[in-house]
Amino acid sequence: MNISAIQKSALDLLLAMGRESHPREFAALLTAESGVISDINLIPGSIGGEASAQVPFEMVPLNLHVTGSAHSHPNGTLFPSDADIRFFAVSGSRHIIVGYPYGPDDWRCFSPEGRPVRLEVVP
Repeated sequence: MNISAIQKSALDLLLAMGRESHPREFAALLTAESGVISDINLIPGSIGGEASAQVPFEMVPLNLHVTGSAHSHPNGTLFPSDADIRFFAVSGSRHIIVGYPYGPDDWRCFSPEGRPVRLEVVP
């Protein structure tokens, strides 16, 4: 599926999750409908820490069609680390990083290889 957009409500929720978990990272998986990221899925057993977050893939429901991932960078850096890119490779085609201070422009989307990808924000 070609992912070209994210619902504004989903993006707003990701930014709020970043603010609420700060200074710890959070991680979630994303799903989409008709090419638009629409849902954020928190997986039981996920761990957020000051320097990383982990999602236990053995806990992902079999019927969850994962489009990608989202996580926060409390330090405000909006570029993926080498560890992020390794995680991207196993978790879908679009990956969102939200960063401190978690305002409307404090996010970026990336391909599994870590290349920036433009996503339109839709109502």
